[in-house]
Amino acid sequence: MILASRRTATRISSWFCGIGGLPASTSSRADETHHNQHGCNTRKRESSAFVNNLLCRCASNRPPSRRSRQSSSDSTGKYADPLRYLQPQHESNNITPHIASLVGRELYLDASHPLGIIRSKIQDYFASLEKTTGTAYDIFDAEDPIVTSQQCFDDLLIPEDHPGRLPSDTYYLTDSRLLRTHTSAHQSQHLRSGSEAFLCCGDVYRRDEIDSTHYPAFHQMEGVKLMTQQSVSGADGLSGDDWLRSPECKMIESDLKATLEGLMDHL
Repeated sequence: MILASRRTATRISSWFCGIGGLPASTSSRADETHHNQHGCNTRKRESSAFVNNLLCRCASNRPPSRRSRQSSSDSTGKYADPLRYLQPQHESNNITPHIASLVGRELYLDASHPLGIIRSKIQDYFASLEKTTGTAYDIFDAEDPIVTSQQCFDDLLIPEDHPGRLPSDTYYLTDSRLLRTHTSAHQSQHLRSGSEAFLCCGDVYRRDEIDSTHYPAFHQMEGVKLMTQQSVSGADGLSGDDWLRSPECKMIESDLKATLEGLMDHL
């Protein structure tokens, strides 16, 4: 959960829920490990064969309701097109055919899949908060997995020298377009559109070495909530320890704790 002042949109704390990875065959795991070790040349040879085979508000009014913002039913499978991630053949494109085949599967939207079941339970819990706390959470679970480096890194104040930006860690289509490495890549667009509380769920991609606890495709779900300016105005100008000791910080901490404890009870 990300809680922030409505005026400053300062990131206070975060909640992420990793809800599993995507299965792969033994051969595809070996292919991806080989790619991670040997870089783009392997990817280009694989891509060429694979492609040939395939071819033979900041708004002033309140945002729309949570239900009207949920568009997953209209987009299932929309992004399941491997060619979309393998072409054009940009020199910075390091996406392998195996990774391209995973994008857009949207297992988390399958009501009978374990990922879909836990996603639905989490969304149901946050929907119930509208009655108990007055906070209505918008649902975003059908976002385009291709984002810009501005969305994925710059808007989140991730330093330019952060290792997560490197091609060894991230799948790039071009120098500035990539597969999202976290669902946080969509935060800025939703905050700018006027959403003050929302959940974002999706598949994310990182060039991890495959082992018993790591796989380059997995899932995240996160929540964002903006606190009203009135509720945190007493902490204006505070930072560091002064902010941590402030009543406003304690209020946000309490709100976050109650929300997450309620989620655990619901699950």
